[in-house]
Amino acid sequence: MDDPGSSPPGRTLTLADVLALPVLAVGRPRVVTGVTGLDRPVRWVHITELTDPASFLKGGELVLTTGMPLPEEPAGIRRYVDELAGVGAAALLIELVRRYHRPPDALVHACRARGLPLITLAKDVNFLEVTQVVHALILGNQAEAMRRTQRVHEAFTTLTLRGAGPEDVMRAAAEMSGHTVVLENLVHQALICEPSGTTLEEALTDWEQRSRATPPGDRTSQCGPEGWLTAPVEYQGERWGRVAMLPAPATEPAFGPEHITVLERTAMALTVARLIHPTPWERTAHRNALRDLLEQRHRSPEDVHARLAALGLPTENSGFLTVVVDLPAEGTTANPETRLSQDLQTTGIPALLGELAPGRLGVLLALSPAHPWQPTVERLSHAALALSPRAVVSVGSEVAHLTDAPRSFHQATRVAEATPPDQPLPPGRSFHELADVDLRRLLYALREDTRIQEYAEQQLGRLLDHDTRHGTNLLTTLRHYLDAAGNKTSAARRGGLSRETFYQRVRTIERLLDCDLESGDQRTALHVALTALDVFRVG
Repeated sequence: MDDPGSSPPGRTLTLADVLALPVLAVGRPRVVTGVTGLDRPVRWVHITELTDPASFLKGGELVLTTGMPLPEEPAGIRRYVDELAGVGAAALLIELVRRYHRPPDALVHACRARGLPLITLAKDVNFLEVTQVVHALILGNQAEAMRRTQRVHEAFTTLTLRGAGPEDVMRAAAEMSGHTVVLENLVHQALICEPSGTTLEEALTDWEQRSRATPPGDRTSQCGPEGWLTAPVEYQGERWGRVAMLPAPATEPAFGPEHITVLERTAMALTVARLIHPTPWERTAHRNALRDLLEQRHRSPEDVHARLAALGLPTENSGFLTVVVDLPAEGTTANPETRLSQDLQTTGIPALLGELAPGRLGVLLALSPAHPWQPTVERLSHAALALSPRAVVSVGSEVAHLTDAPRSFHQATRVAEATPPDQPLPPGRSFHELADVDLRRLLYALREDTRIQEYAEQQLGRLLDHDTRHGTNLLTTLRHYLDAAGNKTSAARRGGLSRETFYQRVRTIERLLDCDLESGDQRTALHVALTALDVFRVG
């Protein structure tokens, strides 16, 4: 038996595949009609010399004949072809060796009229070998398909048993199907997108519009102008959203039974994951999007725009502002994300809100020229303070482009890190900005940097050691002197000391620190060190 050659494993055998097999290629096959039908699946091969073979067919068969049983009259030939087409035969293959040396015109016309591919063979071919080779390929593909289906079931069962989250489930779906998969909620927001062979921009651009053009179904089905394969996702017996598998480029084969199996198991695994991970997945989607934006984990700016727009954030003709909300672990009302998100929704300003780190929430506001951001941030601040009186709200700078949002986030984070929980609010507002960060707050932000600690010790260590050994309080004298900007009379008055005593203490400080307190540079250096020391003792 001829070697079947490079058979197409893992998918349905098509008419084009069969004609390319060596066992048939030696017969010099020629497609007379139905060239556009070469992608028809071949489910079996049937050799017949009967005048009514259709009664033995179930559809999808490649019918092989020598032409001997064909009727003489055109009406009989039309009836013969009508019956084959009616039962759904894949094609009719006739050998031009014994009875015919060219296909009858009536046969050509009838096949063309019914859209039935007609193939002729110029040389004798062993039909039995053809059936053996093709059937072996078909059965092999069916067995392999069953094995792959079993592997799909096993993979999703394993994911479910280990309590996998939605991201893990969607990642597995994309890997197993080779297609991009998207999870969306009922308002057509794309919460998770796992691309395969494409980009986020290509998958998610104009997502809501495209999704609304694809009607929902009660079961797994292919529909819509783009031919999405979709399956509903339920939660506690009600539809919660759907998962969509996007078609690959036109050169790829269409969705098959395997893809349907993957998508159905994906929907089932997501339903279970929704029960195991009850936190609203919109919150998770916002959190992941903000973290990826902050850490710039995107392939391109276009991907960023497409992803955030698919989550419902306007990215065109908008400005952007970032806010960081720090909430202490103790004394904060439960579910702060949900509470603040609900409060933001009442403002009418589109926003994404999610946890950037434990105790720290990030907010990205999409601004229009008609809506100043200050009232929205004030409202957010008051809501945060209602959750915890020690909440700190910090704001980055307003930016015109989404690609600059990470810089704004870094600014807001720096403000937050420089703001102690007991820091008084600026006059007239309930949030902090970059302009509020003075020397004390800057040093507070750097308080864990060993270089700052070493600097303070190098500048003041000998004075502190002297106070500890002798029970003096020269550090306070130095503080009064620096606060008075070097005015000794004013400093002595602040310390309740006579001028002579104060002068004596100043000379002792200069001797211990080996410095000249008349020098503006040295007074500045000591002031920074003293402020750092205060920060260390408070922080």
